[in-house]
Formats: sequence, structure tokens, C-alpha cells
Amino acid sequence: MVFRLTQDRSDTNDYPKSYYHASKNRDLKLSPLDGSCRADVCIIGGGYTGLSCALHLAKRGYQVVLLEARKIGWGASGRNGGQLGSGQRKNQFELEKKLGMDDAQRLWNLAQDAKALARELIRDYKIECDLKSGVAHPDHKPAYASNTRNYVGHLQRIYQYEQIEYLERDQMAALVGSDNYYGGSIDYGAGHLHPLNYALGMAAAAIQQGATLYEDTVVESYQEGKPNRAVTNCGTVVADAIVIACNGYLGRLDKRLPGKIMPINNFIIATEPLSDERVNEINPKDVAIADSRFVVNYFRLSADKRLLFGGGENYGRIFPQDIESFVRKPMLEIYPQLADIPIEYAWGGTLAVTLNRMPHFGRLGKFNTYFAQGYSGHGVALATLGGKLIADAIAGEAENFDLFGKIPTHPFPGGSWLRWPALVLGMSYYALRDRM
Repeated sequence: MVFRLTQDRSDTNDYPKSYYHASKNRDLKLSPLDGSCRADVCIIGGGYTGLSCALHLAKRGYQVVLLEARKIGWGASGRNGGQLGSGQRKNQFELEKKLGMDDAQRLWNLAQDAKALARELIRDYKIECDLKSGVAHPDHKPAYASNTRNYVGHLQRIYQYEQIEYLERDQMAALVGSDNYYGGSIDYGAGHLHPLNYALGMAAAAIQQGATLYEDTVVESYQEGKPNRAVTNCGTVVADAIVIACNGYLGRLDKRLPGKIMPINNFIIATEPLSDERVNEINPKDVAIADSRFVVNYFRLSADKRLLFGGGENYGRIFPQDIESFVRKPMLEIYPQLADIPIEYAWGGTLAVTLNRMPHFGRLGKFNTYFAQGYSGHGVALATLGGKLIADAIAGEAENFDLFGKIPTHPFPGGSWLRWPALVLGMSYYALRDRM
């Protein structure tokens, strides 16, 4: 049976019927807030940023309350492609040009720290999330492959990053089981995992450290002051600091933030489990793959040998009526030999991108309100780090948090209300370029 999620329904708090939901390995059974409470820090949002922030603050001895409108990992943190990528969403050539070598080096180091932090949490808290090494980045145009060769050499020489290799066309074809690409890279310092089990494991770790987590608790408004107040459908949390960690599901909670991000929808399908022969044909080294298209095709194998294939985007509140067909088309362009394989799950989720594709971190007002958003599809590692950096900043160690905060993040043209037409036009142009 294929489970098709056709919209991000606001009338239900249950998890979408994704492969990740079907294979989750723990049930936290958290309650809604009931009445009012006091905390040192109130975190709004139960994705990677909020969970990491709660965990790291609780480890420091802070009294932490986290409020999640639906379920832990309900949004993009529990639905994504599961890729633990290297670097920032912008490559080092671009960062060096825009920010200078020193800050580009610091951002590279922080991205390395982000991967290490995720692995450390998985190890220390025994989070069972099928962590594996290796992400390939195949290039769908010859010129892109030439650029990749130069970039791999740059990372090896300037950043002493030896875990990445350039692959010729035949090598890439052998790695990903498709002759659609002209070369690319393989990054063995990157990895992939089960994103919902990772989120649930981080939540369990935060609870173990003393944080209090509430589900099914919608923050309707918050008030900055001394103290701050988060007003929910179930009661009020009074706290010295507030952390906004909502990303693509921010909605209208704060009018100062939506114009800096654009929520977009992305979609994934999961095949039935594949035979060993099929697995060896399409992905013999069990790596994750993210290609060079502007609208990225990303895919990997699950622990039970399904192909999880992500592709296609739309912009708005409604998902395609037939996600299976929407994503199956790009899958078959890469793997026509899978035309006979049934699709058993199809789902989507909403992420947030910034205009410069860099995370947007900062503070609001004068009363200890922090936010992190806009990971632009690169959030498994960076959102985990973002939560820790907020915790560090609250504790008075803000240097790395402020490095992200000083990166200029311009609003989308038209602001919160008129940004959609410009986005659709721009995305359509780049998607057309992919096909040319």
C-alpha cells in the first residue's frame, strides 16, 4: 500500500505516513503543556535546532522547556533526505570571495564541527539511526565536472580535507549505477542516517539531561520582557530567554523573521525493499547521493534496502495530489531499470531557504530572544550545531553564533507577502536551466 501525503494538514498532529514514520524505533509519548510553568529558557520548535539547544542547555544545568506544536521531528527534521553533509550550503570559493579567507576558514571548521557533533551525540547517547559514511555529488553537465575537479583540489590543498575525491565519469557511473553523470566527487567524511530516529534520539537525550519537552502545544504568541512569556493553547511558559526554532513552519509567530526565509516543499518516495542484485547495481557502496541540479535529486538506500529518492519542489501550502508520480519521473530518468519496482511510500515536507543559502542566526529585541533558521536543505548537521551555538550564546559564549549572525541575510523581494511570485519565476528559470 502506498501512503500518499497530499498536503501538510494543519488539522492533525500525527506524523505523516512516511517510510521514516513506519520505521521509527521509539515512541516518546510526550504530553501537552497543562497550565503555566517557569523556566530559564523556553524553546519553540521540536526539530534539530530546538532539540540540540534543549540538550546542550540542560547539560549546562539550565531549566529548559521545549514546546512542539505537533510531534517531535514532525517537520523537516523527521522527513528529510538524511544526508549529513560537509561544508556550508555555499561552497568555499563563494565564501572566500564574499567573506574573506579567515571567516571562510572558520565557517568550514564549524561545518566540520557540526558533523563531528552529530556523530558524537549518536555515539554518546546510543542513538540508533543507521548512520553510514559517504555522500557522492555527481555532476549532470560536463562543465560542472570540471569545476568539481578544481574544487576538490582546493579543499585538499587549502583546507587539508583528504576525505573527498574527484571521480571520473566511469568511476561515478560505477558508484551510483547510472550513466547520466559526467563525473563528480565522493565525500567519505560526510554521511547519511535515518532522520526521524535521529531526532527522537536527540529528544530522549535532552530528557535524560533534564529538559522538559511538550508535544501538541501550539505557541500562539510570545511577549518579550523581563521575563518573556510564551502563550500557548494549553497554558503559558514564563522564561528568561526564548529560542525560536521553527524554520519552515514559522508561520506568523514573529513578523520580523518570515521575510528572510522562503518555505519550499520537497518530496521523497520509497520503493519496496530491493534484491541484493539490484542494490549492487545501483549503489554498491551504500553511499548517499545528491546531484548538481538546482532542484537537487538526492537518493540513498534505507537500512532495509529500499531506494529513498527525493526530487521535485513546489511552492505553496498544497502538495501535489500524486507525489508518487511527481517524484517517480526524475527517479526513472536516473534509474530506468527500476520501472518495474513498486513504490510503497510517498511524502513531502517543508524546509526554509534564505536568499544567500546560508543559515540565518541572530537575536531579536532587547530581552534574550534567539533564533536560527534557513538551513536551505543542509540542516541535518548545521541545525544540530545551530542549537548548540544558541545554547553557548545563552551561556555567554557567543563568538561562533555571532559569526553566522554577521553574514548579511537580505529579505526576499516583496517581503513576507509578495515573495512567492518572484520565487516561482526564479526557481522555474533555474529548473529550466537544469534541463538544457
